Amino acid sequence: MVNPDTNGTNRTNKPNFFTNHKYNKNLFKNTRQTKNMQQQTTEEYAIEKHKLARKIAGEIVLTQKPGEAIRKWRNIFKTSQRELADEMNLMPSVISDYESGRRKSPGTAMIKKTVNSLLKIDNKKGNIITKEFNGLYSNKTLTDAILDIRETTKPYTLENIIKYVKGTLICGEDEVKKPLYGYTIIDSIKAIIELSPKELVKLYGMTTERALIFTKIERGRSPLIAIKVTNIKPGAIIFHGPKEVDKLAERIAKVEGIPLILSRLETTDELISSLRTNIQPTQTT
Repeated sequence: MVNPDTNGTNRTNKPNFFTNHKYNKNLFKNTRQTKNMQQQTTEEYAIEKHKLARKIAGEIVLTQKPGEAIRKWRNIFKTSQRELADEMNLMPSVISDYESGRRKSPGTAMIKKTVNSLLKIDNKKGNIITKEFNGLYSNKTLTDAILDIRETTKPYTLENIIKYVKGTLICGEDEVKKPLYGYTIIDSIKAIIELSPKELVKLYGMTTERALIFTKIERGRSPLIAIKVTNIKPGAIIFHGPKEVDKLAERIAKVEGIPLILSRLETTDELISSLRTNIQPTQTT
């Protein structure tokens, strides 16, 4: 492009040094800010990952049955005995022996290696479990929607939990012996009103080995549709509140292969009290 200069002659526009300098300076500033944000995110994630590692290791160390704790966390991380053994350069029978109690309690080095291997496997899969775990416990909005939560080392069968909640099994008759490692009780109204779809995924995501219990339910259609959309399968779903379950909710539960129970206890307080009385948290020495 050609513009006249002050003398009436033409000259070609050239990049202005000061304009380019200012642009480059802003570009450098933005790049530096982006790098700082990425570094901060990486550091925060490393801290959260360390917290999770300490939680797992602490549970294995303190429980009276460390083998059950190893099995519980291996299942939470959706890892087979062979996959874990391969990461640890061990035979799968070693993992099996620890989990069954045939081997004595693992030493500190073995526990550290187990925890690090679980986290490495999760890292290869995109840190899915680590992100879900830390997202659940670090988000105040999420925790406000949780009325009660309990993790256990000892597995409780679905049959036990049905009895504790005075429940009626709607579907999932073949799953009554299924082992569950605790429960999460959710205020469904608060969850639906206050949580974003992404936060709901985080909330549901850590329940694959636990019972997910919804209170203040009218018919139960919305929670089942949400679970179907997020493609997450809790160990079991329990509704508290409705007199009967919505037919579409029941159909979704059957298709997804999720046991569905209707609790007949009168109040939420009764529900929480009964579960807390009958389901003990991780036992320590």
